[in-house]
Amino acid sequence: MSTAVIGKGLEGIVAANSGICFIDGEAGVLSYRGIDIHELAERSTFEETTFLLWNGYLPNQATLTEFSAQLAAARELDQRVIDMLRSFPTSATPMEVLRTTVSALSFYDADEKDNTHDANVRKAFHLTSQIAMIVAIYDRIRKGKQIIPPDRKLTHAGNFLWMLNGEKPSETATRTLDIALILHADHELNASTFAARVIAATLSDIHSAITGAIGALKGPLHGGANEAVMRLLLAIDKAGADPVEYVKGMLAARQKISGFGHRVYKTEDPRATHLRRMSEKLCKDAGQPKWFEMSRAIELYINKEKKLNANVDFYSASTYTTLGIDIDLFTPIFAVSRIAGWAAHVIEQLDDNRLIRPRAEYIGPAYPTPWVPVAQRP
Repeated sequence: MSTAVIGKGLEGIVAANSGICFIDGEAGVLSYRGIDIHELAERSTFEETTFLLWNGYLPNQATLTEFSAQLAAARELDQRVIDMLRSFPTSATPMEVLRTTVSALSFYDADEKDNTHDANVRKAFHLTSQIAMIVAIYDRIRKGKQIIPPDRKLTHAGNFLWMLNGEKPSETATRTLDIALILHADHELNASTFAARVIAATLSDIHSAITGAIGALKGPLHGGANEAVMRLLLAIDKAGADPVEYVKGMLAARQKISGFGHRVYKTEDPRATHLRRMSEKLCKDAGQPKWFEMSRAIELYINKEKKLNANVDFYSASTYTTLGIDIDLFTPIFAVSRIAGWAAHVIEQLDDNRLIRPRAEYIGPAYPTPWVPVAQRP
């Protein structure tokens, strides 16, 4: 019998060394390259955070300006990719479209067969800009709207909102999304990031690794919880019900309340702290305080009765809705942010690569089990 430590779902198992993200679940700490997420959310930008994740240090102003310009310059899609987006059925979900299109991007990447560090950094610039464009463009295509060309003078968050809505976003909306992108940019070896590293470790290409990550994120146990939160809020609003009483009924029927608890954090998810604050301000400024008020009432009840804390998904639901973003775009926007972390992990994996090949604890029939001729089988 093996004496190996087994964690179902690899829980508690250390699978890699990484210098990208540090989490202390007991203390509620999340940091990128050693810098606390609270500092980054309050003082940084998505561009600066992405540089930090990819390079391991904060850039000076000249370097940051150059990096931001490179990211903006990468806002381009081959016309054949746009034609492909037009060919998809409008019934396709944005996550299905994103997964399929990112895979196809490799056809039009000049560095596609180059797996060196520098080539992967160049591809990371393109993927980071292109994923945001794909999400915005497909949303307009499926709604029969004209595609909005990118504005390279805007920030990453500002350009996404511009291409999505066709109007220049306010400073408040831009900064709110910018902070949300920072908060979602990386989270150590979550399912999608681990999937990306496993694929990269085979010496496949970065497009394959990111496609695999998107496939993992598409699963409702990874991405999608904030979609479920918003659907709950909409159902409560439609029923004209008291949010706490509605949730009590769900719990009595043994239904799951999304947006609470976390596999890693034993205290409040530090990302939820900022999203709660943003949700409250946005909802109030937009004249839609009900979304925050309902969310807060539910949070307080679940915390009191179930001792569960809100996670990153809970308040991102009301935040994105108040920004005018459709529910089925919530998870794709997760990818718009997380590509920064995925790319960092793929590059780190390939810089010191070893094929990821864990073992399984065998629990099947005892060995040796004899082969029985077919005529003698019951």
